[in-house]
Amino acid sequence: MTPRIGWRRTTAEQPEQATPQAPAEKAEAPRTGPGPVMRVLVTVLALAAMVAFGVVLARLTLQPSPASEVLTHTNLRPGDSIRAYLSQPAFRDTVKQLGGNVLLGVPFGLLLPVVSPRTRGFVRIALLTVVTMLLVELVQGALITGRAFDIDDVLLNTGGALLGYALVGRRLGRAVHPRRRRRWWAPRRT
Repeated sequence: MTPRIGWRRTTAEQPEQATPQAPAEKAEAPRTGPGPVMRVLVTVLALAAMVAFGVVLARLTLQPSPASEVLTHTNLRPGDSIRAYLSQPAFRDTVKQLGGNVLLGVPFGLLLPVVSPRTRGFVRIALLTVVTMLLVELVQGALITGRAFDIDDVLLNTGGALLGYALVGRRLGRAVHPRRRRRWWAPRRT
């Protein structure tokens, strides 16, 4: 019987001669991370920490400050507020303003990859942080007394999120949600 092109031989079509066995197909690499129960527990804890961070963020950024009303100004040019903070004679105020805005972004870089594995990556972390902080700044500028929109706050918060992701968040996200390595030639299991 001649073999059909493009089709595998059935056992009846196999020649009687001894043929070498085809090597067994490699299975998907096993996950090396925590088990499913631990993964869910860590994700729920990270989600709770994210909610707590949201409450802290709202309290820090969305409370009116009537005493600061005469000092507030909207900043749409990147770098203006940072230069103003750096030119202040009081170093403590500079560190408080710049460092506080950087630290305010760090939880995004730490918690987002743990809450959702699809948010891993510098670009995704940056985009989610920019969108969130732009919304906070828009609400501040439009609705909160004594607060104003400042694009430099968005930039500093995003820098903090990327710093948190680079230092800890990336590894933490991979530890909780390890990637499965699939070979392009391995068949999909259904």
